[in-house]
Amino acid sequence: MITQEYPFRIDFVSSESRTARAALAGGKPCQGLYWQPASERPRIAIIATHYNVDFSERYLARSFTERGIGFLGWNTRYRANEDLFMLADAITDISVGVRWLREVAGVETIVILGNSGGGSLMAVYQAEATEPSLGGPRARYDDVERLLPADLYISLNAHLGRPEVLTAWMDPSIADEGDPLSLIPELDPFEGENHPPYSAEFISRYRAAQVARNHRITAWAQQELARLQAAGTLDRIFPVFRCWADLRFMDPAIDPSDRPANFCYRGDPAKANRTPSIGRTSSLRTWLDMWSLETSNCKGASHLAKLAVPALVIQSTGDAGVFPSDARSIFDAIAMDDRELQLVPGAHYFEDNPAYREQVADMMAAWIRARV
Repeated sequence: MITQEYPFRIDFVSSESRTARAALAGGKPCQGLYWQPASERPRIAIIATHYNVDFSERYLARSFTERGIGFLGWNTRYRANEDLFMLADAITDISVGVRWLREVAGVETIVILGNSGGGSLMAVYQAEATEPSLGGPRARYDDVERLLPADLYISLNAHLGRPEVLTAWMDPSIADEGDPLSLIPELDPFEGENHPPYSAEFISRYRAAQVARNHRITAWAQQELARLQAAGTLDRIFPVFRCWADLRFMDPAIDPSDRPANFCYRGDPAKANRTPSIGRTSSLRTWLDMWSLETSNCKGASHLAKLAVPALVIQSTGDAGVFPSDARSIFDAIAMDDRELQLVPGAHYFEDNPAYREQVADMMAAWIRARV
């Protein structure tokens, strides 16, 4: 039998949450993997979480352990369960991971990593740990169990917020939310008279129509929720079609970067737009809690303004779904004087070149150690 020794160890961590116990089958709502060097107990550790994606084996986990930094890839009860997401419970679940790092793993410096869609979620957690302000979450955790704040905040290729990114990717040319084939020709970004490079007039009209579509869904969700609850039904699931249509996917002259032209995370935008995207299904309550421009607290700016710890914003210039203006908006929203914005080469997950991944790991490790 051949055994192989690794310079790191991985521990499975699972726990109940204050608002969710173990499932009947035995699984705990909060789960993740803690990566650490095999030869030492790290004084510094990173925690990363997403609204929906499993972050337990995040691509930078091993890179951090090789630099003597622990990494907790943490999942809330909503991993692969986004259609029922509620922010208050997610914040409670994140607090379990942060507290575990401090009280069980013995970490002295905790770094929150807001990566990809998890950027705004982690900003909400840190903001609420600093200055609680959200009525629903505060009623659940502030008076019962104080949220432990992290010591540093890093935003890596992060979307500004869930309502913002979904709206930016929405196809406003859909005429009927119940029919994925319905079309308003004058707003179609793929065929007809509208084609890259798009005119300033079309861009303005298109963006306004995207916002209007988000608001229409919100108005319907509020009315439908009231109708159902009046009849004794708590909620329902509904689909949202055609959300791979950000004009920046097709037109690289908008928000210029090194990204490929006519490309999104799922390839050709015209084809991808006929397939499921983020926000593809949602309960009425989840739409209002996470995706709505009008009612959601998952928007990043107001929470980023509360950060009272040093912050680093990193954006890769080849990212096909997060753009330079997104990184600048995040950076500008942070009120902390000790903040830094770095543009680096590479795609969204640095999947295009492993060397880019190691370079950004070096950058983050050096920035962290300079502040510990």
